[in-house]
Amino acid sequence: MVDRPRAAIAAKTLRTDRWWLAPLLTVLGLVAWLAYATVRVFMQKWYFHEGPGFHYLTPFYSPCISNGCSEQSAEFGRFLPANALIPFAALTLPFLLLFRLTCYYYRRAYYKSFWASPPACAVPDGHKTYSGETRFPLIFQNAHRYFFYAAVIISIINTWDAIRAFSGTEHIGFGLGNLILLGNVVMLWAYTLSCHSCRHITGGRLKHFSKHPLRYRFWIFVSKLNAKHMLLAWITLGTLALTDFYVMAVSAGWFSDPRFIG
Repeated sequence: MVDRPRAAIAAKTLRTDRWWLAPLLTVLGLVAWLAYATVRVFMQKWYFHEGPGFHYLTPFYSPCISNGCSEQSAEFGRFLPANALIPFAALTLPFLLLFRLTCYYYRRAYYKSFWASPPACAVPDGHKTYSGETRFPLIFQNAHRYFFYAAVIISIINTWDAIRAFSGTEHIGFGLGNLILLGNVVMLWAYTLSCHSCRHITGGRLKHFSKHPLRYRFWIFVSKLNAKHMLLAWITLGTLALTDFYVMAVSAGWFSDPRFIG
């Protein structure tokens, strides 16, 4: 059999479709969300709204532990110094950022979009060398499983916020804000539990599923969520921004919270 030399192709890729569109949309989506979240986190106002039958706290400020927080919004105390450069929820925001930053889906998203590593199938990598996640700083991606535990704790806090939102200054009530807070919490739990680390924790080391029927059922449930991990990652970015914007809007007095009960 005669070896044939490869064809000399000068073009970087022979793809003629719009392969660049998906990475571009990812960049625009993530940059827009990060810009909004950064502005809101350091705005330090319009984060809490309380009255008869409602107690709304945006997830961007939960738990509100700064001395700058209003007393009613600080469910877990106020012990951080008030400073324009320190977010009111400085204790949890870094862990949430690291959980998402090291998430398996988000790694794929920003590797392909921001780093062009590679930007698409059959398109060359934008870097001459590749060492994977074995060197600084990408070696810290391996800490994702530990950030998952922190995300679970934060999801519990967000769940408490959603429950607490029904009880206001005078009585228990139910409004549109409660629906938005509850919907956000449900989506956050779905995204957190769909994490690959969660799937491994629930069933990754089991040798006999038959001996652990409860864990097996939960593993099946988590596996179904895991198949929608990418979708849930984007949905939760949307629900977080929507929830924060709604609390900001009613707190600023742009419109009133429609009440169903109370």
